[in-house]
Amino acid sequence: MNHIVSELIVYSNIGSDSILANLASICAGAARGEDADELRSRLYTQVRRLMELGTSYGFDENLWQNYLTFLLITQENPFSVTCEKVGAGNGSVNSIVMHDFEAFYKLFHYDFSSLNAYLNTDVFDILTNYRAIVKPELMYNKNVSEKVRALSRTLSKQQDAQGLFETVSGFYRDYGVGMFGLNKAFRISQSAGGVNFLPIKNMDAVVLSDLVGYELQKKKLIENTEAFVEGRGANNVLLFGDSGTGKSTSIKAIVNEFYDRGLRMIEIYKHQFKDLSAVIAAIKNRNYRFIIYMDDLSFEEFEIEYKFLKAVIEGGVETRPENVLIYATSNRRHIIKETWSDRSDVENEAGIHKSDTMEEKLSLVHRFGVTIYYGKPGQKEFFDIVKELASREGIDMDDAQLLAEANRWEMSHGGRSGRTAAQFITYLKGRTL
Repeated sequence: MNHIVSELIVYSNIGSDSILANLASICAGAARGEDADELRSRLYTQVRRLMELGTSYGFDENLWQNYLTFLLITQENPFSVTCEKVGAGNGSVNSIVMHDFEAFYKLFHYDFSSLNAYLNTDVFDILTNYRAIVKPELMYNKNVSEKVRALSRTLSKQQDAQGLFETVSGFYRDYGVGMFGLNKAFRISQSAGGVNFLPIKNMDAVVLSDLVGYELQKKKLIENTEAFVEGRGANNVLLFGDSGTGKSTSIKAIVNEFYDRGLRMIEIYKHQFKDLSAVIAAIKNRNYRFIIYMDDLSFEEFEIEYKFLKAVIEGGVETRPENVLIYATSNRRHIIKETWSDRSDVENEAGIHKSDTMEEKLSLVHRFGVTIYYGKPGQKEFFDIVKELASREGIDMDDAQLLAEANRWEMSHGGRSGRTAAQFITYLKGRTL
């Protein structure tokens, strides 16, 4: 195995501490006749890592082939990134890449029998015929798991390296490569090396039909997002209004519904606005459409982070790329807290009109081309939400009793809203168990 791995060219950046590199080293040690006990200990360390990876992503059936498939679809290199944008094509690089796929074909069908015999173990017989314990979806990244397992089964049936090449390059074209190709949503962190993207492994699977009511609001959001993923003109969006009315839910649902068309989401918090330019620089040349999502956006009068946001949305030196939009939610119509002194059109000691200060704050809202209002539902709308949610959850209760209890609940739990209705239904489910 070591000579196969060492000859990789385009896919050589798998890392010296990867499971594959370590297994290759163990195979080389066995070929040289090194101590079997030491090699067996090293092998079990890599087996444990392989099983941990399998648990994280819900791998099954053939963990070895699942792992190799995972490597192939997470390796960002000039070939895979180009395929993501335009497909494999007929470039000269294909002949070099084919050399690597011949190696991967050998790895896919590698015979571990001699290593098993030398180390007196049967772990690879188990790993290549693996039966995972059924786990709740929240314990693993279901979205990645489904893609890896399906592709792994397809690759295992290919008759030669050309079949692997065509299947994997087609996957790159259809789904992309690396973390952006596999995951729907991300958060960011800052390190000495710059901005890091952290996949959100178990994003809420909500869809827009789960949000009862607000049909006009959902329609506007769908129209803008559809234009965005189709490469037509689209605007930044501000969803504002009362708390608990479904603003954040709507954005999560939009990402779920347009994920298969290349939409991804990056959630950024207020203290990270200074990193916005670095985030955009990292994603502007990728073949995806990114929503930069800012939840519960608001600023106190002494906070200046909104200036970073204003510069990025519009007016900065660098034009915002066409594959990036900003979707934000806020309980405030004007996002930035106003004071009565802002409204007084008098000069302060520095000779500056305070109304100019207020205008600067309000100009942030004007940079969102689409603003969508989510208001608290009236009593009838609230009861409609309650009845629909009760029906979905199979709660069998007379309408009059259901609505009377819902009315008592909302009066002591923050008033009428979709969130209050959902909490009430959760309460009923717990009570009836």
